[in-house]
Amino acid sequence: MNGAQSLIRTLVDHGVDTCFMNPGTSEMHFVAALDDVTAMHSVLALFEGVATGGADGYARMAGRPAATLLHLGPGLGNGLANLHNARRAASPVVNIVGDHAISHRPFDAQLQSDIETVARNVSTFVRTSESTSDLGADAVAALAAAAGPPGSVATLILPADVSWSEGGAVVPAGGEAPPVGAVPDPDRQEAVAKALRSGQPAAFLIGGRACLGPALDVVADMAAATGAKLLAETFPARLERGAGRPVVERLAYLAEFTAMQLEGIRHLVLVDARPPVSFFAYPGKASDLVPDGCIVHRLVGAADDMGAAVEGLADLLGTKQGSAPRQQSGPPDLPTGPLTAQTVCQALGALLPEGAIVSDEGNTSGLFAPGATAGAPPHDWLCLTGGAIGQGLPVAVGAAVAAPGRRVVALEADGSALYTLQAWWTMAREGLDVTTVLLNNHSYAVLNMELDRVGVESPGPRARDMLDLGRPSIDFVDLARGLGLQAARAETAEDFADELARALATPGPSVVEAVIPSLL
Repeated sequence: MNGAQSLIRTLVDHGVDTCFMNPGTSEMHFVAALDDVTAMHSVLALFEGVATGGADGYARMAGRPAATLLHLGPGLGNGLANLHNARRAASPVVNIVGDHAISHRPFDAQLQSDIETVARNVSTFVRTSESTSDLGADAVAALAAAAGPPGSVATLILPADVSWSEGGAVVPAGGEAPPVGAVPDPDRQEAVAKALRSGQPAAFLIGGRACLGPALDVVADMAAATGAKLLAETFPARLERGAGRPVVERLAYLAEFTAMQLEGIRHLVLVDARPPVSFFAYPGKASDLVPDGCIVHRLVGAADDMGAAVEGLADLLGTKQGSAPRQQSGPPDLPTGPLTAQTVCQALGALLPEGAIVSDEGNTSGLFAPGATAGAPPHDWLCLTGGAIGQGLPVAVGAAVAAPGRRVVALEADGSALYTLQAWWTMAREGLDVTTVLLNNHSYAVLNMELDRVGVESPGPRARDMLDLGRPSIDFVDLARGLGLQAARAETAEDFADELARALATPGPSVVEAVIPSLL
């Protein structure tokens, strides 16, 4: 057994059975070994950012790691933006990066680079495997680091000769229970309970694992029982929402609106969340968005046992299970008239099927989507966790691979789509049930807003031209069809609703382009 065979067999034995890849010469023995280990589902991407974003989306929905396979330092660099987003999402990812053979290193070939330094930007674990016999054990160490808690990116660098040499050994799974995190601190729980009983205005701020499953229900019940506000981070990795689920208000992107949401709060309880900060620095405006005089209480950190912490606090508070109000069912009516960002989101809310997964990179044009879909059937919402655009389509790929049978909707802005448009080809190749709603306003609209917010007075035509995507106009329908998808364009609300309904009811991937005016 060579190293590549032992690596793949070890990964599969430990539950990692999906690999998103863009391989090159140094990874050919890994590729060849796929025919020997058919349990590994290999998903080809045309660009590394699609592979890394796919692994992120898979982990968010499956709750366990996928692997990536990337080619040397430049390949890792191409995938770095979506590994940054995966890191911010606390997604477990086992990142395998091929390297030159150890024997080839002294020659400083053209693709030689410092892979470890690149990897450390996004990885909690970086190891170069130097021995074929140890490769299986190195993979298990990487997997343990990725699984957490918290979940993270673990990068295993695989020299070509370690991969092709004989002497590999599979490290089988030992049936260990998955780690649940650190035991809650009783004093911390008592302090939070005291703050919530004080009668002073309080809020729960949830993120990560608190945005789904039993933890979400328990925190919602505690908020209702104590009169605290229930808020979520601006861009949670995965939020369960829709009819019958707790009503959660996400913090606004703009710092001024966040300040309004938190105004008067004297106790802020963090549940797998970070204290709120402004996305960017702005002249004369605060970066720290915690109100003056507000005490921050960290109930659950990223490495803590979520279930034990929230259930322990609920017991201290005597919270009644199921006491929080749930979202009422109430999809909006289908829109008519002009096609705008608002009517696109209204149609999405009216037609979103039960169990859907929304990968949201709608940016400014998607502003109305959370409100329009609040009363839709139960669904999952995946956000742009790290702010690095180009996530939406790849995360949709990974989510669809992880959750076959569920419709995925990629709510995608035109500018962001162009970063990783190659994801459409992977959707077609894999036959994934992904419907892309392409919001085309011919502009980097969010940057027009930011140009004003950073204090640039009266930007000139050359500055505005750098944020314009309409010269020439981009034909997303032709691009989608060229990559193997069904595609249609809509210019009225009625046409969009018809095309979206057809796309959602048709198996496989499709694109509905909505030509809309900019909000800005």
